[in-house]
Amino acid sequence: MTSRWVDEVAKHRDLDVHWHIMSLAVLNEDKDVPEAYRDFMPRALKYTRLVAAAGELHGEAFVKPLYDALGTRIHPGGSTDPNEVIPAALAEVGLPPEFAAYAESTEYDPQMRASHFDGIERVGQDVGTPVIAVNGVAFFGPVITPAPKGEQALTLWDGVVAAASYDGFFEIKRTRTSGPIFD
Repeated sequence: MTSRWVDEVAKHRDLDVHWHIMSLAVLNEDKDVPEAYRDFMPRALKYTRLVAAAGELHGEAFVKPLYDALGTRIHPGGSTDPNEVIPAALAEVGLPPEFAAYAESTEYDPQMRASHFDGIERVGQDVGTPVIAVNGVAFFGPVITPAPKGEQALTLWDGVVAAASYDGFFEIKRTRTSGPIFD
């Protein structure tokens, strides 16, 4: 949702956006997590590895489109089968079917982990995804749903920029009362 919101803001503001990889599988690999989540982690790593390979081999311009193509099939699409999600996402972004082999490869794990840990080092250990950096200040969040559009998107962006301008700002949080809302 946050990436969709940033895309909306970028239509109306002069932003220099760079998308990086953060892996929930890497974030939680050494944590005591529920068995169902642990079962999800190898699948999550496949997607992360695929995006890392695309970024390394084809440039940053492929990171966000592939992330979106995967995410759309997984989240609003409801697919949990990488053998369905990956080929369809690759086709959508114009990568050949053979590129799917990178989902099983550890070849670009060092770059994927470096990207992940770069984000974590900016915000600290007790966070999750998303992580955004604004004017050199990084935050966990905002966690939002649905992704705001138009003036609401810009108002939220202005609030994040304002928070980033205050060196002593660290956290705002409340309990989620809604799962992701895709529109």
